[in-house]
Amino acid sequence: MKKLPVITGYDAIKTLRKAGFIPTCQKGSHVRLKKIEDSKTIKITVPVHGTLKKGTLSRIIKDAGLTKDEFLRLL
Repeated sequence: MKKLPVITGYDAIKTLRKAGFIPTCQKGSHVRLKKIEDSKTIKITVPVHGTLKKGTLSRIIKDAGLTKDEFLRLL
Protein backbone atom coordinates (compact mmCIF):
# COMPACT_ATOMS: atom_id res chain seq x y z
CA MET A 1 0.00 0.00 0.00
CA LYS A 2 1.35 3.40 -0.99
CA LYS A 3 1.56 6.39 1.31
CA LEU A 4 -1.11 9.04 1.01
CA PRO A 5 -0.03 12.13 -0.94
CA VAL A 6 -0.35 15.68 0.34
CA ILE A 7 -3.45 17.06 -1.39
CA THR A 8 -5.82 19.96 -0.99
CA GLY A 9 -9.47 19.76 -0.04
CA TYR A 10 -10.43 20.57 -3.62
CA ASP A 11 -8.41 17.57 -4.88
CA ALA A 12 -10.18 15.33 -2.36
CA ILE A 13 -13.57 16.62 -3.52
CA LYS A 14 -12.70 15.96 -7.17
CA THR A 15 -11.64 12.41 -6.29
CA LEU A 16 -14.78 11.76 -4.23
CA ARG A 17 -16.92 13.01 -7.12
CA LYS A 18 -15.29 10.34 -9.29
CA ALA A 19 -16.39 7.82 -6.63
CA GLY A 20 -20.02 8.95 -7.00
CA PHE A 21 -20.33 11.61 -4.29
CA ILE A 22 -22.33 14.76 -5.00
CA PRO A 23 -21.65 18.13 -3.31
CA THR A 24 -24.80 19.19 -1.46
CA CYS A 25 -23.79 22.43 0.23
CA GLN A 26 -20.91 24.58 1.35
CA LYS A 27 -20.80 26.38 4.65
CA GLY A 28 -17.75 28.55 5.11
CA SER A 29 -14.64 26.57 4.26
CA HIS A 30 -16.28 23.12 4.43
CA VAL A 31 -18.07 21.28 1.64
CA ARG A 32 -20.61 18.55 2.36
CA LEU A 33 -20.93 15.62 -0.03
CA LYS A 34 -23.31 12.70 -0.08
CA LYS A 35 -23.78 9.40 -1.87
CA ILE A 36 -26.78 7.10 -1.78
CA GLU A 37 -25.65 3.50 -1.87
CA ASP A 38 -27.74 0.38 -1.25
CA SER A 39 -30.55 2.23 0.56
CA LYS A 40 -28.14 4.06 2.87
CA THR A 41 -26.77 7.57 2.61
CA ILE A 42 -23.09 8.33 3.18
CA LYS A 43 -22.40 11.95 4.17
CA ILE A 44 -18.92 13.46 4.32
CA THR A 45 -17.62 16.93 5.16
CA VAL A 46 -14.36 18.04 3.54
CA PRO A 47 -12.44 21.14 4.67
CA VAL A 48 -11.13 23.23 1.77
CA HIS A 49 -8.63 25.44 3.55
CA GLY A 50 -5.20 24.49 2.23
CA THR A 51 -3.67 21.03 2.37
CA LEU A 52 -5.31 18.23 4.32
CA LYS A 53 -3.49 16.56 7.20
CA LYS A 54 -2.80 12.84 6.80
CA GLY A 55 -5.21 11.90 9.60
CA THR A 56 -8.00 14.04 8.17
CA LEU A 57 -7.56 12.55 4.71
CA SER A 58 -7.45 9.03 6.15
CA ARG A 59 -10.70 9.63 8.01
CA ILE A 60 -12.42 11.06 4.91
CA ILE A 61 -11.39 7.97 2.91
CA LYS A 62 -12.61 5.62 5.65
CA ASP A 63 -15.93 7.45 6.05
CA ALA A 64 -16.42 7.31 2.26
CA GLY A 65 -16.20 3.53 2.39
CA LEU A 66 -13.11 3.45 0.18
CA THR A 67 -9.74 1.85 0.69
CA LYS A 68 -6.56 3.89 0.33
CA ASP A 69 -5.70 2.04 -2.88
CA GLU A 70 -9.13 2.77 -4.39
CA PHE A 71 -8.77 6.44 -3.48
CA LEU A 72 -5.27 6.62 -5.00
CA ARG A 73 -6.51 5.00 -8.25
CA LEU A 74 -9.27 7.61 -8.53
CA LEU A 75 -6.87 10.45 -7.71
